[in-house]
Amino acid sequence: MSDIQIQQVGKTFENKQENTSYTVFEHIDLHVKSGEFVSLLGPSGCGKSTLLNIVAGLENASTGTVLVGNREVKEPGADRGVVFQEAALMPWMSVLDNVIFAIKKQYSKQEAKERALEYLKLVHLSKFVDAYPHELSGGMKQRVSIARALAMDPEVLLMDEPFGALDEQTRSMLHKEVQYIWEQTGKTILFVTHNIRESILLSDRIVLMGVRPGGIVNIYDVPMARPRKSSDPVFAALEEQISQQLAGEIEKVMKEEMGDDYRSQKATLLYSSHRNMGDHI
Repeated sequence: MSDIQIQQVGKTFENKQENTSYTVFEHIDLHVKSGEFVSLLGPSGCGKSTLLNIVAGLENASTGTVLVGNREVKEPGADRGVVFQEAALMPWMSVLDNVIFAIKKQYSKQEAKERALEYLKLVHLSKFVDAYPHELSGGMKQRVSIARALAMDPEVLLMDEPFGALDEQTRSMLHKEVQYIWEQTGKTILFVTHNIRESILLSDRIVLMGVRPGGIVNIYDVPMARPRKSSDPVFAALEEQISQQLAGEIEKVMKEEMGDDYRSQKATLLYSSHRNMGDHI
């Protein structure tokens, strides 16, 4: 497996027609060690997904460098598997064929089929290899997406809020699936989430990103053995610590977006926003 080195990375979007620019974040320095599970957490608009896309090679950084296993990232590559919020399966293909399609250029026809079956078994979908996407639940579609990414045998797995659109029960089940897969494969995982409890349940470390122009506000170690329970006093203390710091970042967003209206609505908006980040997980 490989590590990820993010060195002084910044991202600015340019609007040439209006001659304006918008800086999402700047001076990001982060080292994700080989085999580590690290979550990116923060308010909407702080650049979590943008940073993940830069690591994936789907976007270019405006400044700085990203290395995966000491190789500079300049474009997408097979060393990085990506799982998005939407599974994006091809509806005319079976579950098995969706996975095979992603790796058919890497392996012979028989090898591709064997690998696809192996990873579908890993995500507990062996009985559904001949099913089509419309016959699957949301959680099952995401498991196919994870199997597809893993079948490519990437050195790192990049996950962009993969459970954000799922219901509570399905999300809880997939938390267990991802932990099992991580333990079985030893992959390096960079995971984007807006959910505090999800990040504590899954991660070795949690990177809290601040608002624009954003950066890393804090990095939290998660000093608990797996599997973790939200009833654990250490879990609750860490959740409260992160919630308090995240509340400050959310307040900055509100001040910017609401202007003069912010003061009159501060109490209602602030405390209904950050305390619900992770309910029912």
